[in-house]
Amino acid sequence: MNLEGIISIAGKGGLYKLLSQSRGGFIVESLVDGKRFPVQSTNNVSSLSDIAMYTYEEEVPLVEVFNNIAKKENEGLTLNHKESAKVLKEYFSTVLPDFDEDRVYNSDIKKVFQWYNLLHGAGLVKISEEKEDTIEDADVVSED
Repeated sequence: MNLEGIISIAGKGGLYKLLSQSRGGFIVESLVDGKRFPVQSTNNVSSLSDIAMYTYEEEVPLVEVFNNIAKKENEGLTLNHKESAKVLKEYFSTVLPDFDEDRVYNSDIKKVFQWYNLLHGAGLVKISEEKEDTIEDADVVSED
């Protein structure tokens, strides 16, 4: 799954595809209804490819969480973000088992499910194939 160019805009629901830069900001297109509009550079914009979830050991990129959901759901829709916090948290713990419960809030978990379903609706949910190391790709060090 490629999240490059997919953004969230504070104060506006949904997700947007970054189309181009304008004089004072960006031109975006809604993933929900396809409407295009300018976004000022003063708006708080977050790129999904830059977002990570806290675990007890490290930060896990959001794309990995989405891939885990896609694998679990066979690239289908997942839970509705309006489910109870308990149900969402239980499900979330199956796709990111060691998430930091003190630093990942219920609102964060709701956004993950809402965003995943929006990406699915836009046809962007595809499980990323992780490249396996082969002999040609591996750095081989020989001791002479």
